Amino acid sequence: MGKLTDVQIRNWIRAGQPVAKSDGDGLTFTLSANGTAAWTLRYRHGGQRKELTIGRYPDIALNKARAIAGAKRGEVQQGIDVAAEKRRDAQEAARAWTFKRLAEDYLEKAAERLAANTISGRAQQLRDYAYPKLGSIKAVDVPAADIVDIVEKVSAKSLHVARLVLIAIREVFAHGVARHVVTGNPCAHIQARAIIGGARNQRERVMLNDAELAAMLAALPAIGRQNELMVRILLATATRIGELVRAEWKHVDFERSTWTIPPENSKTKREFVIPLLPAVAALFAELHGLAFGSRYVLPIRSPRGEKTDQPMEATSLNAALNRLAEILADKCRRFTPHDLRSTCRSHLGALGVDVLIAERCLNHSLGGLVAVYDKHDYLTERRRALELWGAKLTGIEAGDVGKVVPFKGHKRA
Repeated sequence: MGKLTDVQIRNWIRAGQPVAKSDGDGLTFTLSANGTAAWTLRYRHGGQRKELTIGRYPDIALNKARAIAGAKRGEVQQGIDVAAEKRRDAQEAARAWTFKRLAEDYLEKAAERLAANTISGRAQQLRDYAYPKLGSIKAVDVPAADIVDIVEKVSAKSLHVARLVLIAIREVFAHGVARHVVTGNPCAHIQARAIIGGARNQRERVMLNDAELAAMLAALPAIGRQNELMVRILLATATRIGELVRAEWKHVDFERSTWTIPPENSKTKREFVIPLLPAVAALFAELHGLAFGSRYVLPIRSPRGEKTDQPMEATSLNAALNRLAEILADKCRRFTPHDLRSTCRSHLGALGVDVLIAERCLNHSLGGLVAVYDKHDYLTERRRALELWGAKLTGIEAGDVGKVVPFKGHKRA
């Protein structure tokens, strides 16, 4: 040993060319094509050539690498396969992972291939439903019965969420199998239909009528100002809840009265510009005052007062709408954030807005030859349509329930 020097090593790293240089007695310095510098010990065991990765340089300096190599060589002389021993130790350490640690590792790795809203949803499902029961249990010890119990309890509140929770847990364990943290997936033989039954008929979207809108708008202060502002924006702009909660202030242009949804926040994966009426811009301005310097329009509300700059969960509004439904009772049907979108679309049609313009207001893909040849964004026409819808809502709040003002700005095709 002792052929290499720190000066040589630094020069090789500076040159950036892949190398493999021996220090003697099996200790080798390697530099990969991507610039990773590391130490390996090459030895023979049972008549076969073996390699043990000692660690990276400069985390492990030259003298330390020599000391480790010397100790490992002594173990080899005693008949120990040090590389196999290291793998066994790593596997034992991995098997000691809790379910929460495995889940967090899955979320980190999956973020490279899954959409941000998918990762956010799965993180929320695991945090709210899986961690309380499984979080501190070793991943290898999680029984299938516990997973069934979680899914069954969640299904009492929402069948859809129960299915999503099962998918999230299944994906965590599939990741664990691939990482050799667990030897099998306890979800392999768990079927959602066996726990919560078959798929339900798709829920029909709710279109709130004038009377329901009047009652709902009047009751909004009961769910808190921020929730009220969210509902009013969703209703006025027909946007998706996920697009609103992921909005950043750099996307809102108060001078041009527009809100731009970037491709990464849009379901269509294309940028979409929403015209903001003065009343809606005022709602955003009020939210800006409530954001306390966050870059997000709707930053997460920490129950412990912790400072963080993350967007609110898309599901956060659901609890407020459940409270609102109890307050309204039979004055208004129960609705979801997405029903506000369908309400806007239905009323645009009733007001005489052309189908093409109404669909573009919702950022729907038009499909067919229209999508191929018609690249016009109809921003002016959409602004006029939303102005008409805004006037309708103003009239409803003023007591003009049932009054329809026809859309004269665009003839039906």
